[in-house]
Amino acid sequence: MRCRLLLLLMYGQLLTVQGQSRTDTLLKNLLDREASPALRHILQYPDSFRYQLIYTQIDRDARNRPHFKSYYLEVDGGKYFNPASTVKLPIALLALEKMHQLKVRGLHRNTPMLTDSAWQGQVTVHTDSSAANLLPSVEHYIKKIFLVSDNDAYNRLYEFVGQRTIHEKLWAKGYKDVRIVRRFMPLTEEENRHTNPIRFVDNGKLVYEQPAAYNNQIFDFSREVKLGRAYLDKNDRLVFTPMDFTKHNNLPLMDLQQMLQSVLFPASVPLSQRFDITEDDYRFLYRYMSQYPSETLWPKYDTAEYYDSYTKFFFFKAGKKNIPPYIRVFNKAGWSYGFLTDAAYIVDFKHGVEFMLTGNIYVNRDGVLNDNKYEYEEEGHPFFKEVGEIIYRYELQRKRKHRPDLHNFRINYKE
Repeated sequence: MRCRLLLLLMYGQLLTVQGQSRTDTLLKNLLDREASPALRHILQYPDSFRYQLIYTQIDRDARNRPHFKSYYLEVDGGKYFNPASTVKLPIALLALEKMHQLKVRGLHRNTPMLTDSAWQGQVTVHTDSSAANLLPSVEHYIKKIFLVSDNDAYNRLYEFVGQRTIHEKLWAKGYKDVRIVRRFMPLTEEENRHTNPIRFVDNGKLVYEQPAAYNNQIFDFSREVKLGRAYLDKNDRLVFTPMDFTKHNNLPLMDLQQMLQSVLFPASVPLSQRFDITEDDYRFLYRYMSQYPSETLWPKYDTAEYYDSYTKFFFFKAGKKNIPPYIRVFNKAGWSYGFLTDAAYIVDFKHGVEFMLTGNIYVNRDGVLNDNKYEYEEEGHPFFKEVGEIIYRYELQRKRKHRPDLHNFRINYKE
């Protein structure tokens, strides 16, 4: 019985369907034609590597308005992958949206944010040694999220937005399958439903106070998700059953790609799907989504550990490759449990090239989860590097009717 069925010609793209997965022949043939033996080996085993890719071409019209056409490879909203730090993207956006919608006088991104505790497992945070003024704030947390994918920053913004609000807002924007129910801390499902009391204080004056909250929403955990052949439990004991991801965070790849597009090109998505943030918020996001750890003094990072391509999977992460000065990557990446994911908008100012790439892969040869033994460097990072290079070469020769004006994404990182 054939495992694949040719479906139909849709929007000029020939699609292949396996279960509910979506594949376009343009992307499949391009990768098959250009792939090295190592990449071809991965492409031959979609069930083992669980990879998914979305390649989005961007063409500008005479008025420089972008038009998008996406191509897919093994994309399936029902194929679970652990989203890891990619959930930090919507949390950062929702934190800015909440800040804007509160409309409290004196409350802004830089207002010092003091996190208190009121439930077991919660932490109190009143200082931040990485900030110039030694005080935490929404802005500084978001900087750290995009510069080095800081977990503590995500946890604090998760608490500020609140578990209930996270889902009410994202579901209202059409992201019905997104589920963000966990901080990156060793907390139970119940503890994650409780979020901290928070105060915003400026020069000793209380600007805004948010009480502790509890979310009693009912989540649909009916679809069981178990992966691997064994895992290490919290006591580092090897358990010889698949690891249960049923109640973990969930962020389908198409939703992640759409969120990135909605931030970089808000006019390209329906108004109901956009995040309610200011023009200044957008400029702030563009800066830190594309800035390197070496380009910031606050926070100040050890660039031996946090090198420029630390969170830039496509092209550059493998081998800590140098990034040409005429290329910038606006992205959010994540890695955990053998899954690597990146959603990226790549700009080449020199050649007038722009495109989006979103993808993920699972690299775990021994099938044991939570043991920190994954083939990130051997297979994962090279996968992103080669896929990025193949698409980039294709983009360099792809004909465009209008050369894009990319001034909106040119940023002076020394300011």
